[in-house]
Amino acid sequence: MIIPKSKEEIELMRESALIVSKTLGMIAKEVKPGVTTLELDKKAEEFIRDHGAIPGFLGLYDFPNTLCMSPNAQVVHGIPNNKALEEGDIISIDCGAIKNNFYGDHAYTFEVGEVSNEVKQLLEVTKTSLYKGIEQFKLGNRVGDVGFAIQKHAEKHGYGVVRELVGHGIGKTMHEDPEMPNYGKRGRGKRFVEGMTVAIEPMINLGTKRVKQLPDGWTILTADMKPSAHFEHDVALVNGEPKLLSTFDYIYEALGITSNEEDQFKF
Repeated sequence: MIIPKSKEEIELMRESALIVSKTLGMIAKEVKPGVTTLELDKKAEEFIRDHGAIPGFLGLYDFPNTLCMSPNAQVVHGIPNNKALEEGDIISIDCGAIKNNFYGDHAYTFEVGEVSNEVKQLLEVTKTSLYKGIEQFKLGNRVGDVGFAIQKHAEKHGYGVVRELVGHGIGKTMHEDPEMPNYGKRGRGKRFVEGMTVAIEPMINLGTKRVKQLPDGWTILTADMKPSAHFEHDVALVNGEPKLLSTFDYIYEALGITSNEEDQFKF
């Protein structure tokens, strides 16, 4: 059942999402060769608690850490460890936080030093597909419209769209209705309603769409071990239009990137 939020609740959710945004902005300055994902995880937990929130992933479904840290061929749900990042890696960092009893949850895939042009394009196409999906999150549309837009853009570039993992509604629990696949057919699925809040999160592979899971029960890998990218925003349906609860602005500020990609979706 879809749970629409009041304008007041959407503002509270925006606070939660922005805690995550600021955490990822802080982490952006620290992602470099030689740092371990466990070191980054500890910094994120401290930052979230210092800002009056609780890590949203820590202990959720028994996940052991604050961040999901998924380098290179890891798609999502990677567990932080003591292995250092290396020049040319990419790493998807997915973060959650709870404030005012509401969850924020979003993700960004970072470059570690200089990465190949092939991988740069994967990241750019995946991020663009996120916004193409967000554009379709509007009154009168359905879940399939968002998935179709993401799938069409990614597959046009020859990439694999992961099927087993999907976006989701979000609110006082991390995962609410509806599921938000990154593939689908236009006009299919649940209809969007005013006040609903979702996490849209394309997970796109350089090669095959197929994935496998490590014995740790969490880490998802591409079946061909080629890189995967993951970008995620929290979005609310306000006055019939998609409005971002989260932002990559703090990341871009840290990395010296200029972008207007979010302008049409800002409150």
